[in-house]
Amino acid sequence: MRAFTLRILMLVLFLFSASAFAGGKHLVTYTSKDDFDTVKNAITEAIAGKGLVINTISHIGEMLERTGRDMGGAKQVFVKAESIEFCSATVSRKTMEADPHNIVFCPYIISIYVLPNEPNKTYVSYRKPDLVGTPASKASLKEVEKLLRSIIEEALN
Repeated sequence: MRAFTLRILMLVLFLFSASAFAGGKHLVTYTSKDDFDTVKNAITEAIAGKGLVINTISHIGEMLERTGRDMGGAKQVFVKAESIEFCSATVSRKTMEADPHNIVFCPYIISIYVLPNEPNKTYVSYRKPDLVGTPASKASLKEVEKLLRSIIEEALN
């Protein structure tokens, strides 16, 4: 009986560790040797070039710097970091017509950041939408990712 319990425990531990390694599937990250401002400008131009409007630019790096000082945090997380929030009426409508619960995937966000240990590299990332629901829902969520990918690839090329 004890050997059986040990095997079950080992299986559970394996499954938990395997899911931790699968965590990279939730985001897509690109890198550029261009500086932060150049990359940010290229991303905002690519968004505007598709006829989309930026709702918000969140200054994540500045917020963490400010709150870190207030909370006694000493570690610098980013040299600079911002998230650009926008929406596409066309893509969003298709997504939510397929499944109204897909509202959680809108607005779309592209994050741009530079890490302290890699000051000559700018990262550009987005959350990969989970392809969930009906075939129509999955197809519409593929369009969301296609839009995000096309904006970044246009900006970085």
